[in-house]
This record gives sequence, C-alpha cells and structure tokens, in this order.
Amino acid sequence: MNSIERIRVLLADDHALFREGLVGIISAQPGMEVVGEASDGLEALVKARELAPDLILMDIGMPGCDGLEATRYIKRELPAVVIVILTVHDEEEKLFEAIKNGAQGYLLKNIRSHTMLELVWGAVHGEAAITPILAGHMLEEFRRLSRMAPLDSGEDVVALTSREQEVLGLVAAGASDKKIADALFISRHTVKSHMRNILAKLHVNSRREAARYIRHKGGPGLTDTAH
Repeated sequence: MNSIERIRVLLADDHALFREGLVGIISAQPGMEVVGEASDGLEALVKARELAPDLILMDIGMPGCDGLEATRYIKRELPAVVIVILTVHDEEEKLFEAIKNGAQGYLLKNIRSHTMLELVWGAVHGEAAITPILAGHMLEEFRRLSRMAPLDSGEDVVALTSREQEVLGLVAAGASDKKIADALFISRHTVKSHMRNILAKLHVNSRREAARYIRHKGGPGLTDTAH
C-alpha cells in the first residue's frame, strides 16, 4: 500500500447503480478514495495497469471477461494489488476459484457496509476478507479433502490432528486468529495453542511457513496471497 496510508480503490462491477453506491460509501471514509471504475473484467485489467490501485473490489458476473478471470490476470501482472471479490454468488466452487486465482477475500453483496469496510481494511493489511459463514464453507471443503488425501507429513514430522489440520487450512487461506476462532467455535487462546503445536510438528518457525507447507501439500484451492 502507498506510504501515506490512504487506500486507493478500483471498483469493478457491471451495474452502474451499485458502483455509485460503493463510491458514496468509500468516499465517506477518511483513509480511502475511489480512483477508478470498470464495468467488466477486461476494463478492470486495463484500469489496474493504469492506476496501480491498492485495492480492487471485484464483481464476478460481468460480461466478457468475468471477475474470476480478471483476478487471475491482474494478480499475475500486479501481485501487490489486493483483490476482494464482492458478489451475489455464494457457490463454494466460485469461492475456491477466487482464492486460488489470488483474491484476498470473498464477500457477498448482502453484507452490511460497516462490516465490508472493516474486512477490506483488514485485507489491505494482510488478513483474509471473508465472513465466518464462508470460512465455514472453506473449512468443510478442507475437511473433505483431508479425508480423501490426508497430509503426507513425512517421516520426520509428527502427524497433525484433525483439528490442527483444520486450523492450518484456515491459516493457509489467510484467516486471522479471530476468524479461525469464529469458524471453529473455539477461543483465540486455543487457536494460538494449536498453532504452537503445528509449528513444532512441521518443524517450521512461522505461520507463513506453515501455510506454504499445506499449500505445497495441495490444500483446497489455496495460493500464497500473503503480502
């Protein structure tokens, strides 16, 4: 993000009325400004190149190049840009594809404006912008894949418990301790305890190294989006 801590936002949505509403909400925030708008994925890519925004709020269902494709193209060219999907689509496959393509978050358009602002602020500072309900969907998919293909921990690594695998999967998705606690219905203290055990068992020194481990082992559509 730019050094003066003012978030420069690009909006990508094919509905002009919705974009106008977002402009009003974002412009009312002292630390944010809308620097551009796009009505489809290709225009979003062009505007991202021209404007180099800190954050893109990206719809999925746009004509021509959709938001999922645009996210992949933009992250390939401009990896530092934070992209948060803002959509009506709550299908799990779109959520996982968005995260796989490099999105830092996935929010539904029925979200309250103050919650959206809180989550996108967090996304710009490295957290995953995702609601507890959608985090739960990711957790269920991770559980399913874990049952199909348990973590191959190697001879020098003690096997993780099922709960530790769940925590690690959410860490790999970029979730904060609070979001993990909410998704798993446990305390943040318990999350930290699980993380200490995970780091010790995997012989790594940080959350980021642990996240890379699970991504390397083939977690549910996860890519390294940490900044």
